[in-house]
Amino acid sequence: MPKFTQSISMLTRKRKDRLLYCAIWGSAGITILFLLWVVWHILANGLSHVSWEFITGAYTRIGEISGIWAMIVSTVYMVLLSLTFAAPIGIMTAIYLTEYASPVSKVVRVIRFCTESLAGIPSIVYGLFGMTFFVTQLGLGFSILSGALTLAMLILPVIIRTTEEALMSVPMSYREGGYALGCSKIYIIWRLILPSALPGIVNSIILSTGRVVGESAPVFLTAGMVTQIPESVMDSGRTLTVHLYKLTQELFTQNEWDQAYATATILIVLVLMLNLATKLIATKLNK
Repeated sequence: MPKFTQSISMLTRKRKDRLLYCAIWGSAGITILFLLWVVWHILANGLSHVSWEFITGAYTRIGEISGIWAMIVSTVYMVLLSLTFAAPIGIMTAIYLTEYASPVSKVVRVIRFCTESLAGIPSIVYGLFGMTFFVTQLGLGFSILSGALTLAMLILPVIIRTTEEALMSVPMSYREGGYALGCSKIYIIWRLILPSALPGIVNSIILSTGRVVGESAPVFLTAGMVTQIPESVMDSGRTLTVHLYKLTQELFTQNEWDQAYATATILIVLVLMLNLATKLIATKLNK
């Protein structure tokens, strides 16, 4: 090939690389801008209406600025309880799929098909199932426990798939080295594979936390809308998302708009705090 043709071909490849590079960074920048835009819009309209009395006070009625402490407590209860149910099951299922089961076995195909099907079901369907099964048939009533069990089913596919990918990313040399030293399979999984896959597992917990906090339909149909601090998991409660949904149904006065934006501000801050706490725990465990 003549040198002139080679130069043109190399120049064309460089231009294509630059275009692809610009497209990748442009897409990333647009994504970040969308996030910053949403956060700025909520904080700009709601931060000025957030006060200590608003956070720690008791809820009175929609028509005036009142406290949302009961909703914050209900949200934290819902997150912790749903993760308590879903995280162990999801992580152990992912360990079975990656470390014990054969990749071509029918059991693995069935489990993955069920996981993908669960991930595609609308959240309102989970709410209807939770209301029929947990609330009615099991007799749990409208309670934090009913809502947590329903949300645990909803976030289970996220935990399974993300944890499975994290476990598969661990180099095979870790397993081979453990077997060469005479370690048992459970020891290799517990002391080598899981610590190495911990960042991915933490990401699954973070994604699940955001999903739990952001759901309203399943919680509305299973946990109820009581605006009081639940004394136990058998009491009904209203999460921040359900409370925000209720506020948006009656936005007639400026006070109601202010309370809706203030609630959205607290919701965003709560999600960021939960994510940071999870990251700090993961960092400590890695050390």
